Amino acid sequence: MLTKAMIMAAGVGSRLEPLSSVVPKPIVPLTNIPTMDILIAHLANNGINDLIANTHYKAEYIKNYYKEHNHNVNIQFIQEDDLSGTAGGVKKCQFFFDENQDFIVLSGDGLTDIDIQHAYASHKKSGSIVTIVAKEVEHKEVHKYGIIVTDENGFVASFQEKPSLDEAKSNLANTGIYIFNYSIFNYIPANTFYDFAKNVFPAILNDGIKINTYIHKGYWSDIGSISQYKQSNSDIIDGKVTCAKVNVIKSNNGKYVCGDNFVLGKNTLIEGNNVFGNNCKIGNNAKIINSIIWDNVIVDDNITVENSIVLPYITVSKSVNNEILSNINKNEKVKQPV
Repeated sequence: MLTKAMIMAAGVGSRLEPLSSVVPKPIVPLTNIPTMDILIAHLANNGINDLIANTHYKAEYIKNYYKEHNHNVNIQFIQEDDLSGTAGGVKKCQFFFDENQDFIVLSGDGLTDIDIQHAYASHKKSGSIVTIVAKEVEHKEVHKYGIIVTDENGFVASFQEKPSLDEAKSNLANTGIYIFNYSIFNYIPANTFYDFAKNVFPAILNDGIKINTYIHKGYWSDIGSISQYKQSNSDIIDGKVTCAKVNVIKSNNGKYVCGDNFVLGKNTLIEGNNVFGNNCKIGNNAKIINSIIWDNVIVDDNITVENSIVLPYITVSKSVNNEILSNINKNEKVKQPV
């Protein structure tokens, strides 16, 4: 069995602003649960309890959060003063792994229900030092991803970085989930900005070493954009993500998840899939439609919130549609989680 994992948690998450200005990207909540919490629980359920994560952006926030919420796993952190790329970040965690040991690397902002030990069985059977977890995506979506082209035996033949629809030779997206043998560190120089896709994997192929692929048939989402963030929340509510268990409440023409001390006003209409955080108060005769409302938010009477995200400590006094409401500046000091 795999017993150790590294979580990549150093990214800035600029495409998730202003959400990532409130909390670091791995702590951005999905149905009120920090994304990385879902990942850690899934790793533990797959028998992986020894974890290390690299940090950079809002590093102290992440470390302080997991001092209080360790989920009964052994988790260590390193802090990168300067980002060193996907491979460079893993290299800095080399001390955590044992020689000849296999381990898994995952993104702290990814959402997946992958059967990790089944993927590991594929890795061992292949004899490769690298297994890349891939996911079939719709052909019209290939331009969003790094694409893997495989041979008839499932080994990597080539890569395409965000190809056009006409140029794409495959619809297998690289999920950024990797299973490595310890020997991968031979391909990553120390104290150098280094990337797996651009530097490490081409070098391995040039040495005539095969790279295995494991095609994940279940759920996978890269929480890298606002639209994908909204979709992932909705997918959890719809029960499409088996690793994220939430209490879904049906109401009117919709469904919702709510935190503690949630107050729902009289004659309020809820449509679609919605999330309400802790200490939220929704007024009378309001309408909440396909929206995500974080902690400590008040929605006044007779207000409609539709297709929107409302960040903490806001009173919504006018109706909004397809907006993100925030009163926290990017460089403002935010409250630590409790």
